[in-house]
Amino acid sequence: MKKFALAAAAAATALTLSACGGSSTTGVCPGNVNPDGRRRDIAIPTSLDDFPAMCTALAKAGVTPIAMAGKEQWPLERFMAYQPFRMEGEDYVAKLKKGQAKFSDPAGTKAATWLADLGKAGCFQKGFSSLGYTDAENLFTAGTAAVYNMGTWELPALATDKLPADIRDDVDFFTLPTIAGAKTGPNDYVAPSGIGMAINAKTYDPLVRDFLKFALTNYPSRYAAAGALAPTKTEVTIPANATPLYQKALTTADSVGKLAMPWDTQLDPTTNTKLQQELVLLVQGDVTPQQSIETMVTTLAQNAPKFFG
Repeated sequence: MKKFALAAAAAATALTLSACGGSSTTGVCPGNVNPDGRRRDIAIPTSLDDFPAMCTALAKAGVTPIAMAGKEQWPLERFMAYQPFRMEGEDYVAKLKKGQAKFSDPAGTKAATWLADLGKAGCFQKGFSSLGYTDAENLFTAGTAAVYNMGTWELPALATDKLPADIRDDVDFFTLPTIAGAKTGPNDYVAPSGIGMAINAKTYDPLVRDFLKFALTNYPSRYAAAGALAPTKTEVTIPANATPLYQKALTTADSVGKLAMPWDTQLDPTTNTKLQQELVLLVQGDVTPQQSIETMVTTLAQNAPKFFG
């Protein structure tokens, strides 16, 4: 039986990938089996709006649709960004973070409604809010979960012989689906992660300058030599134990178009923390989309102006 698996994207390479066990050329993920033993093929979603139906079909087949590290909070927040990005590109969050747009605007409302629909469709495993990064990955590598939305930093674990032999050849990926009337191209993505760093101007001195020069000169090549995709255009050394999926991911990364940064690198800290908390409640069905939107409208109005001036 084929096992479902989903891998995802690299902040460093601006590539947002998702993956699914089975043949990506046929557009289906083969291998779900009904309780009576009949085979069930689940189509790879071509639109974000296909996700609830995909989750329902997988759940009925006895498979956890999407492995979610809810305890980490940021993986679920990535899903919040997808609909607004396809609807308005980077413009929505750029305005939202400064209070020039609202969570109650069409893009925000669509995102909240979609997240609630994912919850109703049982997209994430039970108790997802208490499971961490390793727990979610284990669901995926054990073949228990069909989808794992994560970065290309996972290639050494998911596209090499480190992955168990019985699932290794069943791992593939598909890129972030689009939507009808999208303002972004199919090769435009939301980065799955990104860590903002800054240098204190008051303590910047020749020693710090030399350190930064050393790091920026040497880090990309050493990182790429380890088989990882760096933020810079540095040729990656593919590990000797890599599967064909490794090269496929690197090739796809070369065709990335526009990139949007993750929301947790854009929103003010207070609003971001509240959003991450609300998303868990929303997906669990503890609050309605409208209640969640109202909470976030208030939180943003109270905190964005004083943070961004």
